[in-house]
Amino acid sequence: MSPSDSIDFARQAIWVLLEIAAPAMLTALVVGLGIGLLQALTQIQEMTLVFVPKIIAIFLMLLISLPFAGMAMSNLMADIAQRIAAY
Repeated sequence: MSPSDSIDFARQAIWVLLEIAAPAMLTALVVGLGIGLLQALTQIQEMTLVFVPKIIAIFLMLLISLPFAGMAMSNLMADIAQRIAAY
């Protein structure tokens, strides 16, 4: 295996990681921004108010995106196994 193959494996793995993590991170960003805006508008300065809705939203997003994440990881592993077998 050449160094360029190793770099290509790492690049693909990082890309899959970003594809899998992006929905949860964007959900956390949107929910946090929305609750922060609500806190600013109502002048409620409770620091722990953000955590429960954010955890619930991230959990729901992970449940929704679980088939996509499994497919992305499966495709990556199949590509890696195919390259190893061809080598």
